Amino acid sequence: MAELESPSGTLPPIPGDLTLAQFILDSQHPSRPARTHNVPWIIEDHTGVARGLDEASLTFGLANGLNIRFNIILVFSPNHLDYLVVVWATHRLGAIMSGANPSFTPAELAYQVQATKTSVLVTHPDVLPVALSAAQVAKLPADRIILLDGASSEPTQKPYPSVQHLIDQGLSSRATFRERKLNPGEGKTKVAFLNFSSGTTGRPKAVAIPHYAPIANVIQLATHYKVNENYTRWEDQKFRPGDICSAVLPLYHIYGMVFNAHYIFFCGMTTILTTTRFNFLDHLRSIMKYRITHLMLVPPQVVMFCKHPAVSQYDFSHVRYITCGAAPLSWESMNKLVEVFPNASMGQCYGTTESCTVITSFPVDKQRDLSGSAGQILPGITARIEKTDGTLAHFDEPGELVVKTPSLALGYAGNPEATRETFVNGWLRTGDEVKMNRNGELFELIKVKGLQVAPAELEGCILDHPDVEDTCVVSIPDEYSGELPLAFVVLRPEAARRTKERPGAGNEIKRSIAKHVADNKAPYKQLAGGVEFIDSIPKNPSGKLLRRLLRDNARRVRSKL
Repeated sequence: MAELESPSGTLPPIPGDLTLAQFILDSQHPSRPARTHNVPWIIEDHTGVARGLDEASLTFGLANGLNIRFNIILVFSPNHLDYLVVVWATHRLGAIMSGANPSFTPAELAYQVQATKTSVLVTHPDVLPVALSAAQVAKLPADRIILLDGASSEPTQKPYPSVQHLIDQGLSSRATFRERKLNPGEGKTKVAFLNFSSGTTGRPKAVAIPHYAPIANVIQLATHYKVNENYTRWEDQKFRPGDICSAVLPLYHIYGMVFNAHYIFFCGMTTILTTTRFNFLDHLRSIMKYRITHLMLVPPQVVMFCKHPAVSQYDFSHVRYITCGAAPLSWESMNKLVEVFPNASMGQCYGTTESCTVITSFPVDKQRDLSGSAGQILPGITARIEKTDGTLAHFDEPGELVVKTPSLALGYAGNPEATRETFVNGWLRTGDEVKMNRNGELFELIKVKGLQVAPAELEGCILDHPDVEDTCVVSIPDEYSGELPLAFVVLRPEAARRTKERPGAGNEIKRSIAKHVADNKAPYKQLAGGVEFIDSIPKNPSGKLLRRLLRDNARRVRSKL
């Protein structure tokens, strides 16, 4: 039966009395290599500004400069050189951090502010108007808004203090705060992050992630990849002090925060942080300029590496490691990637917000994993594959992935019902359909896009359209995005009559529905998969949408086109 403990190593001790800031900035660990002298932690891509050991002092300065009592700080910003300073200062103060997608509309941001009971909103000048609108809706006082430094200098920004001003103020003053020290084992219950996830159903939910979880995941990754061990020639070791990793992934997302930032710092490497809107041509130049050795990608970027004509102008032979997560890649795409990066070890990884990131990553002893596997389960994880009747599937038989991991979140904050459904007796029900072989390698059978999109959230929006009576959103495969949302819609009787009586009315209604979603949701949540009319939505006796029936039907139809 398909239940297996990870075969990729035994976990060393995981400290349970440290905050994430203390673990990454102040402490040492047997798995952690010594950082090479004068190797910076972060370099801002477009300016070349570098940060090194001053990260710790800046973090102290901001914690000292805030000099207020609060519970939740929400960061609404694209990547920024001070983003992690805000995170670590929040943890120094014993508070909780939540990150929001900078493409959110005011309504979406207000929802997160209200759901987390945000006390302080740190935002970038470029998205300040959205932040102000959301704060007004959520009744967050204007004096609780703080600005990250940006190129813009609009007059409306003057009343708001900046992060840099607070750092300067804090560094020039005596200590006015007492850093939060955890009791033994408290790291397992003290919440560090409220990261939002769709879970398996419903609107986005606040995942309560304790300090112990990201610390455990960093150590799991280090053990899996034998960091600080002489397991092979130095040239062939996958993560080494002094290596350089590109960071284009957003820090508000758990993939970027844990794998692309904290794990890289733990390994003694440098992160090249992209703080401007992602531009593929700029990214190519950055890889060459900084001699980037490690790339952590998502499928749209892989597709561009495989298809963009500019790629052939560059020699990427210095790139040593590539991994892709967020949605499964085809065998064909991985093989094309090998042609672009001939010397890189590469494979895929898989994780969730609820598991505080990585559950699987390609094995350390494989130079390239082109099998389509999402990787091997990390040390300390037990995985099982369950069939719909609750029994265990056999190896290589499809079923739902259910895992037990030390990096597990506590549950969904303020949502005990959803917590009971997803976190069951110490196990995480991922909701993802996979197969697992006897080596603990997973083969993912499709996931909802790179950034999680809750079908029920889109359904709620679509149902507000005046022509819609009922709807069900499913995913269809897409080479660029992994998957795209497609909406099956039951029209109201009057709208259905219009489609029969007037040519072109149906297409007008479809465009109107798509525009309605585009006007009310972030760009990545739009109905890029299209709108299809249907007579009725299949449901079980309790009213649950039989989403899989429609999804399978949509894929069959699209495959014939």
